[in-house]
Amino acid sequence: MRLIFAGTPRFAAAALEAIVAAGHEVPLVLTQPDRPAGRGLKTLHSDVKQVALAHGLTVAQPPTLKDEAAVAALAEVGAKTMVVAAYGLILPPKVLQLFPLGCLNIHASLLPRWRGAAPIQRAILAGDERTGISIMQMEAGLDTGPVLTEHVEPIRDDDTGATLLERLTRLGATSIVEALARLESGALAAIPQDDRLACYAAKISREDAVVDWSRPAVEVGRVIRTFDPAPGATGEIRSTVLKLFRARVASAGSRAEPGTVIEVGREFVRVSCGEGSALDVAELQRPGGKRLPAREFLAGFPIAAGERFAPRPPR
Repeated sequence: MRLIFAGTPRFAAAALEAIVAAGHEVPLVLTQPDRPAGRGLKTLHSDVKQVALAHGLTVAQPPTLKDEAAVAALAEVGAKTMVVAAYGLILPPKVLQLFPLGCLNIHASLLPRWRGAAPIQRAILAGDERTGISIMQMEAGLDTGPVLTEHVEPIRDDDTGATLLERLTRLGATSIVEALARLESGALAAIPQDDRLACYAAKISREDAVVDWSRPAVEVGRVIRTFDPAPGATGEIRSTVLKLFRARVASAGSRAEPGTVIEVGREFVRVSCGEGSALDVAELQRPGGKRLPAREFLAGFPIAAGERFAPRPPR
């Protein structure tokens, strides 16, 4: 099938790889403009652009799709559909109407749950037991279009933002290839979403990653897992903001004030949380330092039982 692909990060790049491997014709790839990144502010290509160039595909990086010239350029391609995955630009109605088979979006949730920008993180934070990939027929609303296919992926107790993203990236790639094959043969049914079940996955901010020790340990653990590896959940002790990783609910509870360090072992720092619970943190990182196992971290930044992490500042 002749199609246009639009996407930016690795989640989208894996889908583009799979589409090319399946033999689809991709005359044009859209991705976000190159931007400076890293400490050296070196201009880098997006993951999608790197894949496209490796396959000799034509790449366009328009800052907007709202002007007439951009719409005309897409129309000239003569594609049957457009596949979108974490692109970063809103498709205006004129673009959505260009393609005989419409525009398909690869979304990392089971719609209508977690419409929006951060479905993976929001699913872990909420304690969801499952998520998945929805292939959706795009319309003007934000992730409101009818669902063409969905594939379920369980959320494991030890899943981090990174591990769940990796599995959903692979699942998204296989799901879109399957959906395109069925779309071309007319074997896909569009199922309207039930708006009553919808919830919104708001964009993640660094504020979301600040630990609130007054919450139960199971919830604090979700925050730490969600933001592993980036941006890293944070807690402040002795006026130093530490990043916290690899945490699990302690077997014993605590009567200490939330945020109090109640035990320092060789492999963990145990911190009191809300509702009489406690959490063992196994990896920590100080500003400008490396992420380290607790034993190595404590050798350079000792923490003693009785010290207390600062309460989360009110929003």
